[in-house]
Amino acid sequence: MPLDITFTLSDTDLERFQAIVDKASTSVEDEETARHVEEAARALIDETTRSDLPDFIASRMTKLGVMIDMLDDEEWQLSGEDRHRVLNALAYLCDPDDLIPDHIPGFGFLDDAIYAEIILKALRNEVDLYMEFCAYRKAEEKRRAELGEDIKLNREEWLGEKRASLHAKMHSRRRPGQGRGRWNLRLF
Repeated sequence: MPLDITFTLSDTDLERFQAIVDKASTSVEDEETARHVEEAARALIDETTRSDLPDFIASRMTKLGVMIDMLDDEEWQLSGEDRHRVLNALAYLCDPDDLIPDHIPGFGFLDDAIYAEIILKALRNEVDLYMEFCAYRKAEEKRRAELGEDIKLNREEWLGEKRASLHAKMHSRRRPGQGRGRWNLRLF
């Protein structure tokens, strides 16, 4: 039988969390740091997948894998600004000084799961449109293969049209002030 647990973060807790988020998100300023954030986020997701964690934590950490896929997918061609936005979101997960140290058994990833929930909501538009792109790509590859066509023939053309449409939709749906700016918990 599931059990709902509710807890309240005080203003002081939120301020501390916000300070850590701000520190982490401002750290993604160059390509080397961006690579480090991406690798560390991937490692954290892999570690949480292999760990025996509560479902609440494990499910949220697994969902972050889509954000890593978005960064790695060369055919999605995430722009510099959009990559920076995703990397800023992931940066908190790489901070060893986050709200609850990861090495604490059972609870060390709780703050990461809470933060994952926040960024998955904040980037829902981007994630949903990326998933739509992946579904389109897979369906189109299947359709072309069934017709006996080479799926590589004009691939960039048919993917490019869909990608451009989805990227335009992604930017038009973004709320004002959600560009490269800092992650602010008070937005959610």
